[in-house]
Amino acid sequence: MGYIEKNLMQDEKIHAKAKLHWTVFGKAILFIVAALVLMTLSLQTSLDGKTELSSAAWYFGVAVLIAAVWFFVEAFVKRQSTELAVTSKRVIAKFGFIRRSTMEMNHSKVESFHVEQSLLGRILRFGTLSIKGTGGGITPIAGIGDPLGFRRKAMEAIDAFQIKS
Repeated sequence: MGYIEKNLMQDEKIHAKAKLHWTVFGKAILFIVAALVLMTLSLQTSLDGKTELSSAAWYFGVAVLIAAVWFFVEAFVKRQSTELAVTSKRVIAKFGFIRRSTMEMNHSKVESFHVEQSLLGRILRFGTLSIKGTGGGITPIAGIGDPLGFRRKAMEAIDAFQIKS
């Protein structure tokens, strides 16, 4: 049970949830590929008898692989510790694992949702969702999966809330 489920008010239901897109692992994937290329190059130069170049490529490949593992863990923690949901009463966003930052906005205080997507974001269905409140505060959430779908569900929940009020 995450932060959002633990902090629901009485009679509040979750209408939509969103996660960060898998592209947050992009840097880790690139570093893993680079490490594999270096290690393969090391094996190839070793077979050709160039031991000095082989060992340098191997050690550099291992260093790049260690960095890749670090970037993977960092992205995994970021993806797991970021929560975004729209409920029957408010929009909730939580960021961070050790140092937590939250944003909770009642439906009546939400002014607009703004979605930014690059060409790659449109193809892979990720982007930045910015939530603007009536007080002028803007909360951007970068790298969210299917931001247009989340915005649509959020707007539907807000419309349903306003009809009830």
